Amino acid sequence: MIDVRKLEILRELDRCGTIAATAAAVHLTPSAVSQQLAALSKETGTAMLEPDGRRVRLTEAAQLLLAHAHQIFTHLEHAESDLAAFRRGDAGTVRVGTFSSAVKALAVPVISDLAGSTRIRVEVREVQPEDALDALLGRRVDLCMNLAVTELLPGHDDKRVQSEHLLDDVMDVALPFDHPLADRPEIELRDLADADWILANPGVPCWQLTRQACERAGFQPRARHYSDEFVGVVGLVAAGHGVSLVPRLAQPEFAREPIVLRPVAGEPPVRRISVQTRAGTADQPHIAPALAALRRVAAGVAAAAPVLCRPVAVPAEPAVAGTGPAPVLVHSA
Repeated sequence: MIDVRKLEILRELDRCGTIAATAAAVHLTPSAVSQQLAALSKETGTAMLEPDGRRVRLTEAAQLLLAHAHQIFTHLEHAESDLAAFRRGDAGTVRVGTFSSAVKALAVPVISDLAGSTRIRVEVREVQPEDALDALLGRRVDLCMNLAVTELLPGHDDKRVQSEHLLDDVMDVALPFDHPLADRPEIELRDLADADWILANPGVPCWQLTRQACERAGFQPRARHYSDEFVGVVGLVAAGHGVSLVPRLAQPEFAREPIVLRPVAGEPPVRRISVQTRAGTADQPHIAPALAALRRVAAGVAAAAPVLCRPVAVPAEPAVAGTGPAPVLVHSA
């Protein structure tokens, strides 16, 4: 392996012309400079210097090596600049783990926030809540959004993990657009005791929250359909196949669907969303700005109200000759 320090001395000899001048430039004795260049000749297996009267000059091999050395030192300058930017929090890559309904609501705004003020590269990786700690401790992500159904966050007692509460994501009742309760400003869950419900699969946080909310209202929801994806949940609600609870982080995606979103009367169910990092990493120059951006984004969405859905008009069917124009059904909020 060629020593970069010896390359620097060779470069200075090419610039300065003499051993004495080179020694002064690199703050060594002339003897030390000669020793370093002799060692470089040994490392490369070819002479770097040859006599030139009472002086020395660079050999053809040395000139060839210098051509590469100039590129090496250019790359080192870039490396030092990048490291300086990293120390300032202006560069580096941070891998953000997130569950699906937080990708657009939280992760995407964080990317945009950092892109406008730093050179930090953000990589988003979708991670299921039950896998969040493994992804974090396995170093597949640097920070990870997680959610809980109680005050205790996953991994709260794990000293390898640092957890921080971000926001409470309120869940609202999703009803078909023409449901008899759709015009109410808020919904008493007990009024839906006889309804068909669309639930997440047993065991996942949204399933637990819906079950707990209904039980507080005095009944167990009659599950008709199961779906972990809110696209499926909303599709079933819009088609009139049941009611459900949908968190506010996920609602903007469905602002054009024929559903109604109303707050739960009394104590609403909430998903408690946190961000977690490996202990000792939160202050690292590339992670700290990402955490700060995430806090800003979370503060901006924490006070959101239920989305007011404004469904698009249902297209008219082409009229058949002799039957008159086809009716048009228009949904309006």
